[in-house]
Amino acid sequence: MKRFVFWIMLPACFLWGSSAFGATHEFTHTLKDGPMTFSWTVSGESLHVKLTGKTTGWVGVGFNPEKMMKGANFIMGYVKSGKVKVTDHIGNNERNHKADTKSGGKNNTTDIAGSEKGGVTEIYFTIPLTSEDSNDTDLDPEGVTTVLLGMGGGRDSFRSVHKFRSVHQVTLSTGASEKVK
Repeated sequence: MKRFVFWIMLPACFLWGSSAFGATHEFTHTLKDGPMTFSWTVSGESLHVKLTGKTTGWVGVGFNPEKMMKGANFIMGYVKSGKVKVTDHIGNNERNHKADTKSGGKNNTTDIAGSEKGGVTEIYFTIPLTSEDSNDTDLDPEGVTTVLLGMGGGRDSFRSVHKFRSVHQVTLSTGASEKVK
């Protein structure tokens, strides 16, 4: 009987542990811009992120585009019927993006959690600072990172166009930031 309980509880502990990270973690830095908030902590080789937006649609962040959206590592998420969906995309041209998994890469987001309450969507995730995914750019916490913030207009679909977007230059280790657009 003890073995049975152990094998039932072991996966539950892993599931609870990964989704509980975001909801219980204190974030070191926060950038608020209009209806969106980007909060983060650099810890070891990881970047822990919380995105909040006044929307019932998706919220997203992109890192280090070459030009406009091209080359950016996008992480987007929404909550539908209480279930969190997060995807990892690459900016495949200046005005579009597609799933890493459709471009030879992989979705390397972990610690995924989220909620949608009172017209506000909140998504939590972790990504590596240095990814083995060729579609992702490395993030240097001490350097300047271009951060693209965006959110959709209320539809739970990654294909819906953003109703809000902004661009910032951020030093991830210190939280220093400057709005570009």
